[in-house]
Amino acid sequence: MLHELILLGTGTSRTMRAHWMLLELGLDYESRPIQSRSGETLTEQFRRLNPRHKVPVLQHKSFVLTESAAILQYLSDIFADRTKLYMPQDAHARASLNEWCYFIMTELDAASLYIVRRHEGLASIYGEALSAVDSAKTYFLHNLEAMAPRIAEAPYLFGELLSTADILLTTCLDWASASGIALP
Repeated sequence: MLHELILLGTGTSRTMRAHWMLLELGLDYESRPIQSRSGETLTEQFRRLNPRHKVPVLQHKSFVLTESAAILQYLSDIFADRTKLYMPQDAHARASLNEWCYFIMTELDAASLYIVRRHEGLASIYGEALSAVDSAKTYFLHNLEAMAPRIAEAPYLFGELLSTADILLTTCLDWASASGIALP
């Protein structure tokens, strides 16, 4: 069967985000379970899709998109039912959603969790850096404390409907917990 949507990647929080969004939207898609650091992302065929050799990769017909947050945003823009998924209706609301997404991706994911992963989980590749790991975990918790009032307001960051920011945040919280960060 030919699928309009193909998602390459599995086994990481970042790939899980894209699978979650596809399932949340009820979309039929083909999953190709390519894992990072398995050699599968270094093949000529894969590198034509993503020369940075990272997963996830979304193919929608001839369009190819990488980076989990961009994939979530694209899928929600193209396929979301606005009664089931939070979709901003004006520039201010879109900016507010983007603010949360960018904050989660830069401060929680990249500046905190990826440092932990590199220097704790992948120390054999990137080197052990205990003080950087401890500092990253502290920074993660500091940012989470600042977010706590907003998280406590409603079931989701923007009220009663799930948003792309909620998927990003939830996968970061899951990743943090799996990394041994004691969440409040």
